[in-house]
Amino acid sequence: MKNELEIQIKVPNQTCYLSLIGRIGEDLALQLQGFSGDREALANQLNVVLTEAMVNAIRHANAGDPDKQVDIRITISDNELVLQVFDQGQGFDLNSIPDPGFDEEELLETGGRGIYIIRTLMDSVNYRRVPGGNVLEMRKRL
Repeated sequence: MKNELEIQIKVPNQTCYLSLIGRIGEDLALQLQGFSGDREALANQLNVVLTEAMVNAIRHANAGDPDKQVDIRITISDNELVLQVFDQGQGFDLNSIPDPGFDEEELLETGGRGIYIIRTLMDSVNYRRVPGGNVLEMRKRL
């Protein structure tokens, strides 16, 4: 039988909860049973991707609207971790976001770095429409 843990979190559309969500990702990584990789590195990666995904959902998708919320679902199975961040916005084409440039002027521009970081740290990233909004789904093989 496959071991699976699922955690669902409903978060008000406020950035004051970012560090809490990041720490939840860290704690999960540190507690994974049967994971033989670098737990500290995975903990840092989960903190970063959850925080970046939350910022995008709050500021861009939900446009800072205090009446909206962000839902998070974390599913851990024997060989994969799936992070899903649900927003209530209009959505966007994930593939239309170019990787940021790496010269000094482009690095100082806002936008695009969060998605780039998420793509770099996770094995697969996809964004799609679901009833009531959209979901950013990030997968990491364990």
